[in-house]
Amino acid sequence: MKLHTVYIGLGSNLGDRVAYLREAVQRLGAIVSIARASQLYVAAPLGYVRDDAFINAVVSGTTTLKALDLLQMMQAIESAMGRRPVQYGPRPIDLDLLFYDAVQIETRKLTIPHPRLHQRAFVLKPLAEIAPKLMHPVLYYTVSQLLQDVEDADQVQIYDTEKALTRA
Repeated sequence: MKLHTVYIGLGSNLGDRVAYLREAVQRLGAIVSIARASQLYVAAPLGYVRDDAFINAVVSGTTTLKALDLLQMMQAIESAMGRRPVQYGPRPIDLDLLFYDAVQIETRKLTIPHPRLHQRAFVLKPLAEIAPKLMHPVLYYTVSQLLQDVEDADQVQIYDTEKALTRA
């Protein structure tokens, strides 16, 4: 079976956000062999962190699953963890398939690379931490270069160095 390299963005803005992110990583471990995990990041406007602000991270790893099968399993994890089908609303967990190998996929259900990742500092900062030289297969810029061009990069900060996504 062919191994596919994947990058997955995680976010939570309800309840014990760090616990939800850790649980999601644990559940993802059943379908993806996780190689790297970023620190936790939060968009912290005006120097404080709201209780409902998203905490975000990115993990990378390998899987034998096809892209659509991986997406379905990620959505099943979200559902099992209490996510309701609300776009842009509060949610205990949000999982986004950012990259799948270096391929471009565009279907009704899935677009790879994630269509807005190059505009989102909350994705690019943790992604640049674990894969700064990863090349966007459509835009032909590295993640580090994309991060330099995003406007709100200074608004995304490391959440808490004491609260790692995975425990050593």
